Amino acid sequence: MININIAEKIRMFSKHLKKKVKKIKKKANQIGKKIDLIIHKRKYEGIKENKNTEHSNTNRNRLPVKYFIFGMIFTLVFVLIPVQVVSWFRELPSPDNLSIETSKRNTRILDRNDKLLYEIYVERNFDPVKIDQIPQCIKDATISAEDASFYSHKGLNIRGIIRAAKETLFEDNLQGGSTITQQLVKNVLLTPERTLSRKIKEAVLALLIETKYSKDQILEMYLNNTPYGGTAWGIQPASKKYFGKNVWELSTAECALLAGLPSSPTTNSPLSNMEAAKSRQMYVLGKMLSLGFINESDYAIAKEEPLRIVNQTEYIRAPHFVQYVRKELEKRYGKREVELGGLIVKTTLDYDIHQKVQGIVSEEVNNNGSRFGFSNGAAVVVEPKTGGILAYVGSVDYFKEGWGSYDVVTALRQPGSSVKPITYSLALSGDYTLASIIEDAEVSFPQVDGKYYTPVNYDGKYHGKVTLRQALANSYNIPAVKIASVVGPDNIVSLGKELGLSNWIIGSGYGLSVTLGGKEVRLIDLTNVFSTYARGGNYMDINPFLSIKDGRGFEILEKDNEERRVISEEIAYLIWSVLSDNNARSPAFGTNSYLVVPGYNVAVKTGTTDNKKDNWTVGYTPSFAVGVWVGNNDGKPMNAYLASGLSGAAPIWNKIFRTILEGHKNEVMTPPDGIFLKREDSCSKSEYFIKGSNIPDSLCIPKDKDRDKDKKNKKD
Repeated sequence: MININIAEKIRMFSKHLKKKVKKIKKKANQIGKKIDLIIHKRKYEGIKENKNTEHSNTNRNRLPVKYFIFGMIFTLVFVLIPVQVVSWFRELPSPDNLSIETSKRNTRILDRNDKLLYEIYVERNFDPVKIDQIPQCIKDATISAEDASFYSHKGLNIRGIIRAAKETLFEDNLQGGSTITQQLVKNVLLTPERTLSRKIKEAVLALLIETKYSKDQILEMYLNNTPYGGTAWGIQPASKKYFGKNVWELSTAECALLAGLPSSPTTNSPLSNMEAAKSRQMYVLGKMLSLGFINESDYAIAKEEPLRIVNQTEYIRAPHFVQYVRKELEKRYGKREVELGGLIVKTTLDYDIHQKVQGIVSEEVNNNGSRFGFSNGAAVVVEPKTGGILAYVGSVDYFKEGWGSYDVVTALRQPGSSVKPITYSLALSGDYTLASIIEDAEVSFPQVDGKYYTPVNYDGKYHGKVTLRQALANSYNIPAVKIASVVGPDNIVSLGKELGLSNWIIGSGYGLSVTLGGKEVRLIDLTNVFSTYARGGNYMDINPFLSIKDGRGFEILEKDNEERRVISEEIAYLIWSVLSDNNARSPAFGTNSYLVVPGYNVAVKTGTTDNKKDNWTVGYTPSFAVGVWVGNNDGKPMNAYLASGLSGAAPIWNKIFRTILEGHKNEVMTPPDGIFLKREDSCSKSEYFIKGSNIPDSLCIPKDKDRDKDKKNKKD
């Protein structure tokens, strides 16, 4: 192998030649000036009329013209043509660019168990493999089909060029006659235009490349940068596309079919014309036999082997999650790096869990959606201890025509009562306790426009004196609004933003209705709010990544997802205590509702908007947080049969939690040191309190008759 950088020598020669050209131009200018002087003198001096003088003058006139013509020829042959040739050479792409262009790789997105979810590529699906990973049958079949003398020529096949020239000149049919090296040049360094100029450039570059790279290197680059149909660009993507297997798993028959595609990927495609594909495959097998790459027995077996082409649905798993991850990657590293950098992205998703969650959402929506008036559902499962996403279902079916790709997990929808724990957290950080009593009765609040805001309960009833525990557990609206008027809507918004509701804006005048879900949230953010309660009040960003490696295999993920305290551990425990208390919520939801996961303590909160456009159920244990939404993408209201969270989202939520908790031990939150339990034997009540808070003398709620006596005594 001659290791000479010809392109560099040409550049040096060009530089040297420019200096010579300057000198020649200077000399030509001098000659030109002399010619001008002679012509000027002959024009104005007197000329004698005798023939001898005439003859003499004519000869003198011709002498400079000869020099002029000679100068023109010299300049054309030795200056202008070489300059144009050098300029043409300088415009050629450098063979060094091959190593850059052929290094492009797809970004691969994996689940936590290394299952491939998706590969990101632009127009061309690259997945380069090393030459030692490529089976011999692919090498032999490719050489048989495209360039039988590959290992003997130096980049050009003279016979092929003569044949191509004959077809081009005499048959008016521009032919290839290209070697594998020339095809590599065309695929990577040049445009595919069918012109004589491009063919000349292709031939010159092929000669240069053969001096720089070994035959195996050239073959490897060719096999990784050749079109095999559609977006499959290279032998590994082609193997996956047509046979659903890695290139090193291919049989001889499959190798022959793939090797026959590059000459005409569309015409010979087994997807559109199996007859043409088989015919081309037989041609390749015949060439392999004649060249001695296979014997008669191998040929007979390959000829009879059936070809099993895999289903051509796009290879993508957890599609909504993949799109979410792609956006996050582009925010961090930029679009170009994501599309061409060959990142290896290991995510937190557990595809096995995700598949089960997707199946539950799809089944429940298909079975019950028409009955209750909803057509779509979404769910997300988060691991509170890490902030990782375990399952991400953006809709009932990503591929559903029209709206399936709409991602509800990141869409802004009104959350209903599911955000009430934020209001109660503020109350418990002030003068309220879970034993504080609130009157659930009709009330109106004046507004800045002169009107009154009158909240109503979901069941349309009033429930008299209730404790904070009862009010939150049963999701009564009137007590929540009364508390919101005390703690202040702006403070609710501020805490909600700290808990991760990023689209909430402080000071935007949301009003008291914010406690009932008057401001939109994203399902993924709301689920993370409940994850914060599961972490004992520490906020942590949602994090879909376990590892991100660049194209060279170096880890580039900065693991900075640290916890920060948002609410106290004591308040987080009190909220858990209420939301996991099935007895406390029984008056509104019953004792055996879909909010109960048998054998497990699970905190849960429902939410439904007044117009029944959105229906939610969100809950958590110390290890899992699950958020579920059902509704219609276009905001069409669901029907009146939908009960508060129990007929729409709750059945899905319940099935998901049963699935992910199977095989796990029951987990409960442990009361922190700042919490103590007080019992009231006279009315069989007990309650948790934060040490130092205002503890009532009695936990017993006054009965209605006692309340009436109090009113009568006041009147008297």
